[in-house]
Amino acid sequence: LALKRRLEWRGLDGRVVSVSRGGGFPSDADMVFIGGGSDRVQRALSGELERRKEEISDAIGGGAVVLGVCGGFQLLGHSYTDATGTTVAGMGLLDITTIVEAPRLVGRVVIDAQFAGHDMKVAGFENHGGRTSLGPGAAPLGKVVRGFGNNGADGTEGAVQGNVVGTYLHGPLLPSNPALCDALLRVAFSRTGARELTPLDDRLERAAHDAAELRR
Repeated sequence: LALKRRLEWRGLDGRVVSVSRGGGFPSDADMVFIGGGSDRVQRALSGELERRKEEISDAIGGGAVVLGVCGGFQLLGHSYTDATGTTVAGMGLLDITTIVEAPRLVGRVVIDAQFAGHDMKVAGFENHGGRTSLGPGAAPLGKVVRGFGNNGADGTEGAVQGNVVGTYLHGPLLPSNPALCDALLRVAFSRTGARELTPLDDRLERAAHDAAELRR
């Protein structure tokens, strides 16, 4: 919704296509978003996402950007091992692996992030049992200023590998972080040679960001 609105406010069209299990995948996608879910949902969808890896990889090869949040972030990696010890395969589009451990990592997060050549502070909320480790192929989305991040140990949060971005931050992520939202849109538009995005009046969004950054 945030991505679509920020396009509409600039007089641009944004078409959202929901992809369900067994449904068609738009070959001209500029952006792919994969949200979160419970362990049960991740187990149920892991096979479907594996089967769609080629479609999503083709979209990335054409310049599309991919964003995965929480469960979506985990399934963009090589594998996810849940609290029962069951391991499900991910798509391998990010060089990460995730293993669930207790306790859950819960609370407000602020990170110093960098994406597509833009430095920004990103604020949100995390609630995950997964401990995610980055391999050499992925870079962190940001450095933790406050909160736990990927694993509560190495100070990293999220991952970036080419046009693929993953993060644990909810909060909501995009409405309260307009700089990140627009950075994703710029990457998505770069494949079409579109012009630079027109600046918007982000006073409300910045207030939401500041509140998220300060909230305990």
